[in-house]
Amino acid sequence: MKNILLLTFILLITMVSFGQIQEDDKIESTQKKHLAVKYRLFPTQNMWTFIKLNTRNGRMWQVQFDVQENNRFETYLNLLPLASKEKEIDDRFTLYPTQNIHTFILLDQIDGRIWQTQWSMEPDYRGVLPID
Repeated sequence: MKNILLLTFILLITMVSFGQIQEDDKIESTQKKHLAVKYRLFPTQNMWTFIKLNTRNGRMWQVQFDVQENNRFETYLNLLPLASKEKEIDDRFTLYPTQNIHTFILLDQIDGRIWQTQWSMEPDYRGVLPID
């Protein structure tokens, strides 16, 4: 009887240990999928338009692509960095879409500051405005 209990105990410990190792592997593989990078492209609801974000300092550009060469361009949304050079780190800034096709919210993931980001085909309607 002692042998059966000992064998059952060892079997249970082995199974629990193996389950924990597999769970740790899943967590590590999930973390590896997200690489810290300097630039990211964010799709808009317009199939031809993306926003390119410098994740280190918050600078952004509107990127337009098309099958016709004369409709492709890249133009700035904001030229001024939103973080000082010494405080730049990869993935500091990220964008969140809103229900408005032309509006995104830019978030500084370090200090929590936010901006309203507008893209448009019309230069007068592009820009980045702080939300206080």
